[in-house]
Amino acid sequence: MPKNRNTFSFLARRSRRAASWVVHRGWAWAQEAGAVTAEHPGRLRFGAIGEGTRLAFPQGTVFGEPWIELGEHCIIGEQVTLTAGMMPDLDLGPEPILTLGDGVVLGRGSHVIADTTVSIGSDTYCGPYVYITSTNHSYDDPHEPVGKQWPRMEPVEIGPGCWIGTGAVILPGARLGRNVVVAAGAVVRGEVPDHAVVAGAPARVVRSWDPEKGWQPPLRTPAPVPIPKGVTPEQLLALAELDQEPGAR
Repeated sequence: MPKNRNTFSFLARRSRRAASWVVHRGWAWAQEAGAVTAEHPGRLRFGAIGEGTRLAFPQGTVFGEPWIELGEHCIIGEQVTLTAGMMPDLDLGPEPILTLGDGVVLGRGSHVIADTTVSIGSDTYCGPYVYITSTNHSYDDPHEPVGKQWPRMEPVEIGPGCWIGTGAVILPGARLGRNVVVAAGAVVRGEVPDHAVVAGAPARVVRSWDPEKGWQPPLRTPAPVPIPKGVTPEQLLALAELDQEPGAR
């Protein structure tokens, strides 16, 4: 009897490994086949989608694609929602509603809701679960359920080179300048100047760049050491491997 149990246990382990291999290989195939690019847009027909841009599979909710324009080399993570208009199948006119510049990154689970114009500048990076919206509920009438009252809509503009941390919320009417840093979990409304760091709910400026004095208040950590000119990727890889060897430090 023990011998039979060992045999069944061995066969069960082999079956589990085989099933795991099939599932993982199948999922990898689905991720590759389901990704959206300019060459392979699938069912999505964007107003524009640039070379090198990729929407990872599975995608989140996407509608109003004819009024969504994506620049080149954008990275859109899994389960990212991109919508133009309040609902599908609306005619939103001749101009784009949602625009992403070149090199924009939207982290996993982020939402960009553009009922009126939303523009995200080139090389802006968003962490996971960022929420950007041009629409907010109104509650003017105290006798009517908030969800049944007509929402307020204001354009959103995010300048180039920004970094928006995990879970941040960008509200209607927000205008972020160039190279703005938004801390994780911040709730941003109104105007944010160039080269500012904002944090909190509601967000406020906690650090800014002065051309004469530099960052105010000063940064608490030293600046990263730039890579010397002429260093090749192979040399960097060799240095990384050397640093990981026992006794390297």
